[in-house]
Amino acid sequence: MKTKAYCEWLEGVGRLTRKQRTAVLVQLNAAESREAIVSELESGHLRPCPHCQSGRLGRWGRQSGLQRFRCRDCGKCFNALTGTPLARLRHKERWFDYSQALIEGLTVRKAAERCGVAKTTSFRWRHRFLTEVAGLKATGLTGIVEADETYFPLSFKGSRQLPRPPHRRGHAAHQRGTGDGQVPVLVLRDRHGTTTDFKLTAATQAEEAPIIGRVVVADAVLCTDGGASLKGAARQAGIAHRALNLSAGIRVLAGVYHIQNVNAYDSRLKTWMRRFHGVATKYLDNYLGWRRGLERWGEQITPGVILQAAVGRCVPFQLLTQT
Repeated sequence: MKTKAYCEWLEGVGRLTRKQRTAVLVQLNAAESREAIVSELESGHLRPCPHCQSGRLGRWGRQSGLQRFRCRDCGKCFNALTGTPLARLRHKERWFDYSQALIEGLTVRKAAERCGVAKTTSFRWRHRFLTEVAGLKATGLTGIVEADETYFPLSFKGSRQLPRPPHRRGHAAHQRGTGDGQVPVLVLRDRHGTTTDFKLTAATQAEEAPIIGRVVVADAVLCTDGGASLKGAARQAGIAHRALNLSAGIRVLAGVYHIQNVNAYDSRLKTWMRRFHGVATKYLDNYLGWRRGLERWGEQITPGVILQAAVGRCVPFQLLTQT
């Protein structure tokens, strides 16, 4: 706005009604929030071209508040959100509020009410924000590593096409760990608090052995409840194993080998999940990653950390996977 136009507008502020002043304040606050979001997204070192990885870039104007760049090698343009799950989403000024809603674990509807968006928008944002977070899985678990399977009901929530007859509301869950109605999740956690988990199609040695061999260091000790699949998986992966005989009441071996940490994590996970009244199995990985992030970041978590993690920036990755 030119100076003359600005002075004329400023002189008319005193004639605004209360409703008009409120609308002006809303717009000013939104603009300030949008600038803070853009500053957060564009902070740090300039990334290379997402199309050809070239570092020969030139500024090419601004679009939607973001600095636009043009690659001198491939000629394509991009900004800080290009190639990320948040690309092409609108209402950037509300992303800090939505990030805070994720930190607090709000439901889709409550997050929508807080941010002033539709519940469908809130649902879309949730899974766009969690796409990268779901992939933040720790590796290199050391020392005594506890492993256990936990189970979630197979859910087709939100699906229009069901591969089975629909269940009536209040349908009783299948027996734990049996049948096709349960989805097993392998959870591994060491004594440093580093946690990782994997959704399985079946709790078998064939599925668990490659995972254990990939995320547990060779000189670690795997501690389990003595289940046959995990015992065989540890042997196949070449990891030392200590099995508890829970049926005989033996819950601790040699004063140090137990699975109380991983069981406590499973309990917190299940308790936290109840607020969503059932999670669709196709989105289960996102919710598992969401909970891992909340646990790992702890007091360090802020809306800025959530936003950086959502676009795949390196700092949240390092925070989550540090041992």
